Amino acid sequence: MSSSVHPFESVDSAHDYVGLLLQSIQETALEIGQDLHEAHAAGETQRCQAFQLVAYKLERLRVHIAAGRRLLVDLRTLRGIFHRELPTSTSDDQ
Repeated sequence: MSSSVHPFESVDSAHDYVGLLLQSIQETALEIGQDLHEAHAAGETQRCQAFQLVAYKLERLRVHIAAGRRLLVDLRTLRGIFHRELPTSTSDDQ
């Protein structure tokens, strides 16, 4: 099966995807910051408030996605630990 059909076949592919999502959120936040600055300079109060709300929501999303990415790193680390321990755990069969 292709990775485009199942982008989350592994923790690694999910980590990569979440990294791209985080990057996209950060780029969007920069654009919104510029839009907010322009609206403020033009004296557009309602647009400023709307951009402030969008910036806040993007920041909350960034925090949650970053936490999810850290969890995926933890899962990758644990997977590595389990794979290293598997051969030694079967030595009791002798």
